[in-house]
Amino acid sequence: MISLDGVMQAPGGPTEDTSGGFKFGGWVAPFSDETYDAVVREELKPADYILGRKTYKIWAGYWPAHADFWPGINEGMKYVLSKKLKKSDKLITGWKNSAVIKTVSDIKKLKASSGRDLQVWGSSELVHLLLKNDLVDELRLKFHPVILGKGKKLFDTGSVPGTYALTASQTTSTGVIMATYTRAGKVKTGVAGE
Repeated sequence: MISLDGVMQAPGGPTEDTSGGFKFGGWVAPFSDETYDAVVREELKPADYILGRKTYKIWAGYWPAHADFWPGINEGMKYVLSKKLKKSDKLITGWKNSAVIKTVSDIKKLKASSGRDLQVWGSSELVHLLLKNDLVDELRLKFHPVILGKGKKLFDTGSVPGTYALTASQTTSTGVIMATYTRAGKVKTGVAGE
């Protein structure tokens, strides 16, 4: 979920993430419609998840009590990338199918293993780390017709250059462009018009 100016912070609610004085929490709510909801439900079919510590805390406080809404989240394995959390922490042991990972090497091992797809939701710092280490195979972006002015951005200056191919897209009745991009290769350059 991304604004036109690249902000991804606190799409779900007013108190989700107010860091940096962010005042627009819940900014995606006005853009929901049947198409949007259907795409999100499809994306939340059983998968495994890699989450940053802050996003994991938000999810652990919400999803266990809302298993009827999207059960796949509770059933999927949740890997939380954190140097602060330990596998014995109550936050981890209190939500089934949760584990702590510590390094980029741990992420690479997960990617190399067989099993369900690994998804990242939110977790801006984790996304930056994945892009910096060229560990993103697919981007599922929902461009919302809103400019927020400030907030945590999806992309930073540390991303590995690369190209992506558009493999699916839809537009909602509220103007959200939902696009899936798959890693396609290296950046090619040339002269425009030739």
